[in-house]
Amino acid sequence: MFAYALKRLLGSLPLLFLVSVLSFTLIKLAPGDALDTLRANPAVSQQFIQSEVDRLGLDRPPHEQYFIWLKNALQGDLGNSYTYQISAVSLVMQRAGNTLLMAIASFLFTWLVAIPLGIYGAVRQSSLADKILSFFSYLSQGFPSFVLCIGLLFVASVSGGLLPTGGMSSVNYAQLNPFQQVLDTAWHLILPTLAIGLVGFAGLQRITRGTLLDVLREDYIRTARAKGLDENRVIYVHALRNSVNTLITLLGFEFAGLLSGAFIAEFFFSWPGLGMLILEAFKSYDINVVMASLLLGTFMLVLGNLFADLLLKVADPRIRLEEAE
Repeated sequence: MFAYALKRLLGSLPLLFLVSVLSFTLIKLAPGDALDTLRANPAVSQQFIQSEVDRLGLDRPPHEQYFIWLKNALQGDLGNSYTYQISAVSLVMQRAGNTLLMAIASFLFTWLVAIPLGIYGAVRQSSLADKILSFFSYLSQGFPSFVLCIGLLFVASVSGGLLPTGGMSSVNYAQLNPFQQVLDTAWHLILPTLAIGLVGFAGLQRITRGTLLDVLREDYIRTARAKGLDENRVIYVHALRNSVNTLITLLGFEFAGLLSGAFIAEFFFSWPGLGMLILEAFKSYDINVVMASLLLGTFMLVLGNLFADLLLKVADPRIRLEEAE
């Protein structure tokens, strides 16, 4: 398993290379260069600007600039953020942690709600409750993420302070004890988690229901029931265990969807995450932050898909990892 994981990670290097080339090319197609904002700032010394010109090779052709950047990146030097005046890697890692926190909270909410409801819908097929769940599932899938974010912001605005309208923490966050700080962050996570989770919930609930229905029609399930096994054992041990592979396979795709959905939620709820950082960096032409953010975002997606494959192997020992590629 370790050899497989190492092989997958090494195999992601060409993808990271292509992402860096594409990102660098798009940045270079924009008018101006990375230092235009700094040149307009009288507080920035000409010595610093010239040092950045030399470090980035801005006085050379674009293809040479890319290989200069690549050489610095391989040495662990992605430069500093021109806006925040700190290491681009440190800034990106901090914001990526905030995005991951939101994505994981949304993931837990989605799976802890969608899978039980999907099981209930399969067991109670064609019942009134199943029809109501299917209706809300289709309705939820029809709502774009930004519409849902706007609706939740409206709910927060009329809640009389019961729900926060944005941000990751309260004004008095620094004065709170560690336990209160955790609760405060969790309070601010409610709306972003709902905004991302409700969209993902609909598809996952329907897939869980459909997959379990297919398994419940298998001959071995009929045999288990004919032997007089407890119905809960038939459903949760035999049927669910054999339908879980499909759900695990979806995990990698869900992770990618959570990250893209998190970027939208960050914008509407002013969450200081990776998506907001990339947007700000593009606006200010902060090339060091843009490149570091895009590379880290791509690597996070690679890790999400790798985690799904490894989890699939753990859940079903019959699967050979070399066949999962």
